[in-house]
Amino acid sequence: MIQLTPHMRIILAVEPADFRKGIDGLARLCRSVLESDPFSGYLFVFINKRKTAIKMLVYDGQGFWLFQKRLSNGRFKWWPNKKDKNSISMLVYELQLLIWNGDPESVKTAPLWKKIPV
Repeated sequence: MIQLTPHMRIILAVEPADFRKGIDGLARLCRSVLESDPFSGYLFVFINKRKTAIKMLVYDGQGFWLFQKRLSNGRFKWWPNKKDKNSISMLVYELQLLIWNGDPESVKTAPLWKKIPV
């Protein structure tokens, strides 16, 4: 089981991914499109074209974990629309909101006590 901790680094791919890809295909996207090392321990988040499912890829030091959440009804309400970037960094609480189909940009949270490097 992977636990989301406040110091985790999370990279979200802006463009939708082909969900026929498995671990190797998504790791290739990490290298080529996101320009990141899939072995870094960062958690990478991808969405499909219809915005009905997300996949998360992370390396734990021994191997890769691949998670998928598919909504039974509807689509994910929020996804960044940044044409000039391939990826954005997220904080853990933002990912938790996204997983539960929330909008991380519209939620008011307490200010961070200490700036977290993203």
